[in-house]
Amino acid sequence: MHASVGDEVVIGGHRVGMPMRRGEVLEVRGADGSPPYLVKWEESGRATLLFPGPDCLVHHSGEAVTS
Repeated sequence: MHASVGDEVVIGGHRVGMPMRRGEVLEVRGADGSPPYLVKWEESGRATLLFPGPDCLVHHSGEAVTS
Protein backbone atom coordinates (compact mmCIF):
# COMPACT_ATOMS: atom_id res chain seq x y z
CA MET A 1 0.00 0.00 0.00
CA HIS A 2 1.25 3.45 -0.90
CA ALA A 3 -0.18 6.88 -0.09
CA SER A 4 0.75 10.55 -0.31
CA VAL A 5 -0.20 13.57 1.76
CA GLY A 6 -3.73 14.62 0.77
CA ASP A 7 -4.90 11.13 -0.23
CA GLU A 8 -8.10 9.74 1.28
CA VAL A 9 -8.20 6.47 3.21
CA VAL A 10 -11.42 4.50 3.52
CA ILE A 11 -11.98 1.63 5.93
CA GLY A 12 -15.09 -0.53 5.63
CA GLY A 13 -17.32 -1.10 8.65
CA HIS A 14 -16.21 -4.14 10.65
CA ARG A 15 -19.76 -5.22 11.51
CA VAL A 16 -23.11 -5.03 9.78
CA GLY A 17 -24.56 -1.55 10.14
CA MET A 18 -21.25 0.13 10.98
CA PRO A 19 -20.39 3.03 8.68
CA MET A 20 -17.22 3.32 6.67
CA ARG A 21 -14.50 5.55 8.11
CA ARG A 22 -12.91 8.17 5.89
CA GLY A 23 -9.87 10.27 6.57
CA GLU A 24 -7.20 12.44 4.97
CA VAL A 25 -3.54 11.49 5.03
CA LEU A 26 -1.65 14.29 6.82
CA GLU A 27 1.77 12.60 7.01
CA VAL A 28 3.42 9.54 5.50
CA ARG A 29 5.90 8.11 7.98
CA GLY A 30 7.10 5.06 6.06
CA ALA A 31 9.61 4.99 3.23
CA ASP A 32 8.38 5.61 -0.32
CA GLY A 33 4.74 6.18 0.67
CA SER A 34 4.39 3.08 2.82
CA PRO A 35 2.62 3.01 6.22
CA PRO A 36 2.20 4.15 8.89
CA TYR A 37 0.13 7.24 8.05
CA LEU A 38 -1.04 10.10 10.22
CA VAL A 39 -4.72 10.39 9.29
CA LYS A 40 -7.30 13.04 10.22
CA TRP A 41 -10.66 11.28 10.49
CA GLU A 42 -13.70 12.92 8.89
CA GLU A 43 -16.24 11.96 11.57
CA SER A 44 -14.26 13.09 14.62
CA GLY A 45 -11.65 15.52 13.33
CA ARG A 46 -9.03 13.62 15.37
CA ALA A 47 -5.67 12.66 13.92
CA THR A 48 -4.35 9.16 14.64
CA LEU A 49 -1.54 6.96 13.44
CA LEU A 50 -2.85 4.31 11.03
CA PHE A 51 -1.26 0.96 10.25
CA PRO A 52 -3.73 -0.08 7.51
CA GLY A 53 -5.12 -3.58 7.26
CA PRO A 54 -6.56 -5.43 4.26
CA ASP A 55 -9.90 -3.60 4.61
CA CYS A 56 -8.29 -0.19 3.94
CA LEU A 57 -8.39 1.51 0.53
CA VAL A 58 -6.46 4.57 -0.61
CA HIS A 59 -8.00 7.08 -3.03
CA HIS A 60 -5.17 9.16 -4.43
CA SER A 61 -5.72 12.92 -4.70
CA GLY A 62 -6.99 13.88 -8.10
CA GLU A 63 -8.27 10.35 -8.72
CA ALA A 64 -11.96 9.96 -9.53
CA VAL A 65 -13.86 8.21 -6.73
CA THR A 66 -16.80 6.08 -7.84
CA SER A 67 -18.16 4.83 -4.51
